[in-house]
Amino acid sequence: MKKKYSIFLLLTALLFLTGINSSCSKIKGNSKGHLNFSIDTLVFDTVFTTIGSTTQQFKIYNNENKPVQIDEIELMGGANSPFSINIDGEAKDFIKNITLRANDSLFAFVEVNLNVNSQILPLIIEDSIRFRTNGVDQYVKLTVWGQDAYFHYKDLNEGTWPNDKPHVIYGYAGVDSSKILNIQAGTKVYLHKNALLYIYKSTLNINGTLGNEVVFQGDRLESMYQEVAGQYYGIYFHQARASTIDYAIMKNGTSGVHLFGNDPSNPGYTLTMTNTRIFNPSRYGVFIYSGAKVKAENCLISRCGTHALLVLEGGDFNFNHCNLVGYGNSQSPAVGISNFYNDYITGTTNVGSINEGKFYNCVIAGKLGTEMAIDTLQMNGVSLNFDFRSCLIRSETVYNDSFYQNIIWNVNPLFENTAQGDFIYQAISPLTGAGFASSVLNDIFGNPRNNPPDIGAVEL
Repeated sequence: MKKKYSIFLLLTALLFLTGINSSCSKIKGNSKGHLNFSIDTLVFDTVFTTIGSTTQQFKIYNNENKPVQIDEIELMGGANSPFSINIDGEAKDFIKNITLRANDSLFAFVEVNLNVNSQILPLIIEDSIRFRTNGVDQYVKLTVWGQDAYFHYKDLNEGTWPNDKPHVIYGYAGVDSSKILNIQAGTKVYLHKNALLYIYKSTLNINGTLGNEVVFQGDRLESMYQEVAGQYYGIYFHQARASTIDYAIMKNGTSGVHLFGNDPSNPGYTLTMTNTRIFNPSRYGVFIYSGAKVKAENCLISRCGTHALLVLEGGDFNFNHCNLVGYGNSQSPAVGISNFYNDYITGTTNVGSINEGKFYNCVIAGKLGTEMAIDTLQMNGVSLNFDFRSCLIRSETVYNDSFYQNIIWNVNPLFENTAQGDFIYQAISPLTGAGFASSVLNDIFGNPRNNPPDIGAVEL
């Protein structure tokens, strides 16, 4: 139980730092006459497979030394809501003028009824109850699972997730220190707004296969959300132990994978990612921060809100046969690399090393004039080791540093349809046969590579 509290406190700090808002907000103004609640979100974690009906409760408190009048209580979904409320004996969608005595409390009862056989329901159904006192509105959120799935609500996980039903993450699904979570091929993971899979000093293994990938996406299944970025946060590795991702698809998040730090006991990579597609995040595809280490092969990262790859305050990267490309609406380069970070709160500059910085057989391209930006600080005790070979790079400045070898500068890769995420290219593309042979023997679609191979994640 102690570990669960520790991961919860760390996650709370993470959500604050990354700008993810808590559902509970502080009420401003005169505190007299305002209410307190036993919860801020009432979650019905029953899985409804036929006609579901259950009741839960919470308490409303008046902690003042004199009575307070609750002017209005309203179920915001009204008559169309699957929820129904009963407060102080009144079973109505709208209740007025309830007096709550000094230092007293009352129960609110909430019932939900879903007929999942008569309609296609969302994975998560939400409503709220509004309480108005002295002109101030306060809300208690109501949430119910709407389909048959495995639901994760601020829980800890280890072992192997079954793949016979989807997994839905609300808030977070955590993997605590020293634990291992395996996700099998074919698993579908749906994440609610701001939700994340949080790997805390632990190991994640995503074991997809070609044609049976592990898919991460938002839990809004309507067609209008198919291309909406930022529907959930992503996968966050906090000083994780050696982890792997193979054959995954991550779409429409805030980030694909976000890595903070590295396990001091792990001399190797924090994450090895292969045969994976990340597209349309509102911010980053891969974010390496403060010493994390990533190896990626046959990965296609595109249409990111800011960067396909961002390295900040140091960290190691080894990318081979990857497409790190823009072609979205971003005004930032596809690749941004810096070994320092200016902390404007403390006024300090934190500097880290890049002991391994490799791009082999990679495409770094997009719609901007420059799709790779490197900004580093050199100082005693800090190492910078770059090695870029046989890549196609779009840059307004052509560099002649020794670590650039056999680079194709500013040539159109001739992709078929970047707007649709199609990175197959024409036979006359400069990518064809321009790479050098390595241990990556097949492309992202399982096709054998030629000798010499094509540049990028795809082989014609």
